[in-house]
Amino acid sequence: MRFSSLQRDELNTDVSLLCFTDMAEPIHQITTNNEGTHAREQVPYTLITRKEKIRTDEGQTHENTLKRHYEKAHWACITVHEDTYEQSICYGFMKIMRYICQQNSAGSYLGMTIPIVTVVHTDEMHRTLSRAVTVAYYLPPRHQSEPPRPHDPEITIEHWPAAIIYTRPFTGATNELTIISSLAEALEQLFRPFVTLYLF
Repeated sequence: MRFSSLQRDELNTDVSLLCFTDMAEPIHQITTNNEGTHAREQVPYTLITRKEKIRTDEGQTHENTLKRHYEKAHWACITVHEDTYEQSICYGFMKIMRYICQQNSAGSYLGMTIPIVTVVHTDEMHRTLSRAVTVAYYLPPRHQSEPPRPHDPEITIEHWPAAIIYTRPFTGATNELTIISSLAEALEQLFRPFVTLYLF
């Protein structure tokens, strides 16, 4: 399952699309050692609201949209400009995994956090993805105050401010067509009134 997420800038209504990519299998393969599987930590967030499923006039059912708050944090990021989205995330993911596994100033395995996030941008009509794709890794809490420096000059440590993120799940392959389609559905949902559910 994939999560597409929208970050809305209230001042200029710019929309950035973050793809919370399900890379559980490659992460499992890379981070498994002889003693078993390294624990994977979830990127922390606070759930603010959840929008219920909506059935359209055409009989389609939209998945829940979640409104989340993410705290400010350090992320290791690489921006790639390959010919396709798929090529960019593969290249970026492998670079990030090398940083996580040992190619850092600590010289050790940093620990795996999920999801790995990809950030893409669209044109004004939200019909075409830009070639620039950023692959981002949330640094575990123990490394947040002093992030290990990457050996790879293409990887940078960025401090992301606290943000409100809207997410909705979608299934199937993550490619340019499914991202654009999911974005269109997410934007349509965002402009419907939210139904607030309190979860206990």
